[in-house]
Amino acid sequence: MKIISYLNDNHISIGIVQDETVIDVSDKFPDVLSIIKAGRNGIDEINSVLSSNVERKPLKREHLIPPIPKLERNIMCVGWNYLEHFNERFRQDIHLPTKPTVFTKATGTIAGPYEGIPLQENFTEKLDYEAELAVVIGRKGKNISEEEASDYIFGYMCANDLSARDVQQSHGGQWFMGKSMDKSCPVGPWIVTKDEITDVQNLDIYCKVNGKTVQSSNTSLMIFPINRIIAEISKAMTIFPGDIILTGTPSGIGSKRNPPMLLKKEDVVEVHISQIGGIKNRIIADDVQ
Repeated sequence: MKIISYLNDNHISIGIVQDETVIDVSDKFPDVLSIIKAGRNGIDEINSVLSSNVERKPLKREHLIPPIPKLERNIMCVGWNYLEHFNERFRQDIHLPTKPTVFTKATGTIAGPYEGIPLQENFTEKLDYEAELAVVIGRKGKNISEEEASDYIFGYMCANDLSARDVQQSHGGQWFMGKSMDKSCPVGPWIVTKDEITDVQNLDIYCKVNGKTVQSSNTSLMIFPINRIIAEISKAMTIFPGDIILTGTPSGIGSKRNPPMLLKKEDVVEVHISQIGGIKNRIIADDVQ
């Protein structure tokens, strides 16, 4: 099941995508988060709607917004989760961690799958891309075992962890500022429920900039698989329905290419993940300087 939030006559509506058509379920659920919190009952109710003689409208991708437009908590992120990307690290004196490296992006980083991303030139001169698989949590939990972790997953999205490399290194090694620019985390184009994915640890993931492939990998190459990530995070904190976890980016980031390929205005960045789909964002001028 592919679940979207989209603009419908300037109102946010909730829909299910099937064969390039949209079935609106806004009369049943006010937002996607309410579907997630409803759990199995919510999915059953949607399936009941889908099995009826319901109206279908053409999918207009330009109307899509983030599936969860307003986050209740920061996006949780895992760094250095592909070995070749770890080898691109700025500080070569850091040894390969034995546990996931976790940081967060602020709630204001969320952006739509086809939204323009403002380049804050007064803040960074080194805006970079990071293609990532995003996990959407479906159940509240604490101290979750790796064996049970998949039971807490609702679904998956594509994500781009846009990063200010210069800022990332200029705050004492803390990444939060360099990762939390407004609109620096486009996601989508929908949430694909976990039952639609054959094997989440065997998905092709790649990124293109202006049509050129700059990252290409597979989730099988994660150092820490998704179940391990969820287990580790839940040791420290309770996870909640609607939480988003980014699972790391492969090698090929722009700042480490020769020559570097840092993002500038009018660049178009695409992230694609097999069995999920793709997002595509243009870098635009920042209206707020």
